[in-house]
Amino acid sequence: MAWRAEGWAALDPRDWAALRFTLWQAVVSAALSVLLAIPVARALARRRFAGRGAVVLLLGAPFILPVIVAVLGLVAVFGRAGLVNTGLGWVGIAPVSIYGWQGVILAHVFFNVPLATRLILQGWQAVPGERLRLAAALNFTAADTLRRIEWPMLRAVVPGIFTVIFLICTTSFAVALALGGGPRATTVELAIYQAFRFDFDLGRAAILGALQLAIGTGAALLSLRLALPSGFGAGLDRVAPRWDSDGPGLRAQDALAVALACAFLLTPMVVVLAEGVAALTDLPASVWWAALRSLVIALVAAATTLALAMPMALAATTPRGGWVETAGTLSIAASPLVLGVGLFILLLPVANPVALALPVTAGVNVVLALPFALRALIPAMREMRRDYDRLAASLGMRGIAWLRLVALPRLRRPLGFAGGLTAALAAGDLGVIALFAAPDQATLPLALYQLMGSYRMAEAKAAALILVILSLGLFWLFERGTRDAA
Repeated sequence: MAWRAEGWAALDPRDWAALRFTLWQAVVSAALSVLLAIPVARALARRRFAGRGAVVLLLGAPFILPVIVAVLGLVAVFGRAGLVNTGLGWVGIAPVSIYGWQGVILAHVFFNVPLATRLILQGWQAVPGERLRLAAALNFTAADTLRRIEWPMLRAVVPGIFTVIFLICTTSFAVALALGGGPRATTVELAIYQAFRFDFDLGRAAILGALQLAIGTGAALLSLRLALPSGFGAGLDRVAPRWDSDGPGLRAQDALAVALACAFLLTPMVVVLAEGVAALTDLPASVWWAALRSLVIALVAAATTLALAMPMALAATTPRGGWVETAGTLSIAASPLVLGVGLFILLLPVANPVALALPVTAGVNVVLALPFALRALIPAMREMRRDYDRLAASLGMRGIAWLRLVALPRLRRPLGFAGGLTAALAAGDLGVIALFAAPDQATLPLALYQLMGSYRMAEAKAAALILVILSLGLFWLFERGTRDAA
């Protein structure tokens, strides 16, 4: 469709402005996320305290949390009638607006500070304890440790993390839809949505989709090149105390970093979920039907992903199967909106895409979840084949017997993780369904967005509560049901 359209001439000045804003906000969001994550990761790396495991677990929640729920939580805290503006009003300061470029960046920082913290923390934990013991023997201060050990690690780790977060921010749709908009805060994703949904200009939508795909592919390839090197050599995996960080000032600094991070991440969610409980009984029947549609899409997407990922992981572990793994991870560069536009154009000559909104939504989530499923399955599959292939072959075990007695018992954990992650992401997706859905086909994220657009905030918070329970409950059930390994 892009080839047959007017080429770059189909893009008007608004589209080029959207491209510039997309790149600018992604750079700013990624930079702020990394800068704010460094002190939190440093505090978690050099402190052991009660509840540390819960804090680290909390840092993984925003990845599973539906985006539209987090957006609603940020509005509840930073919106016009939110906690922050209420506090500013008490001291006589004019309220701030969350809508526009500042809201887009705030939401991206909210989502990506936890991710950056987890990844930077891995870099800190990769420093051998022997290096820290040597630093203590040399009487290194905290500043010496930062300069000689921590800064080289950050210099190696941060560029790759920055690029990954930049990629995530360029393909974000729900954040820009709910908090952006307007000439100065329109991303390429939002421009695709507007060209498709309001103008029905398929040529322009396809060219914008190709542009978005090029941005994502470039960022993905760059992130693969910026892998994490091991510049400190090997160690004996012994955890070394941080003698350089015993001072009360440094302890207070680390405690403040962890406390502020937890407050920033927890407050929006607590506000939304607490206020949502009171409005549960006021929800219209359409919201419950939307929740049922989201549940069906999540289960179908999870089952289909596992049905595809198992044979792909098996093929990827053969001597010539590297191309299978590459093909399965290509979709990491695409966004749901770009895939949705492509599927709409493909289906248009042969079927009514609107009638297929729910199957297409499930299908796009399968494609997007495959890279994560393969990342979980391929290492486990490779280890299983190394340990049991010869024994199974000597017993003539193949087909269903091999699957039932060898593969499934030993792949239960990664299968459960992949299925739960797919179900959680599919239940909370607000991408393809926003393009395709008719009024009677809304899923729960779309119904929640419509309630927000109608300023029915109490009902929106109740719908958000249901969506959180649905997404996290599906992830917990899949993961819990497969927790015991063979």
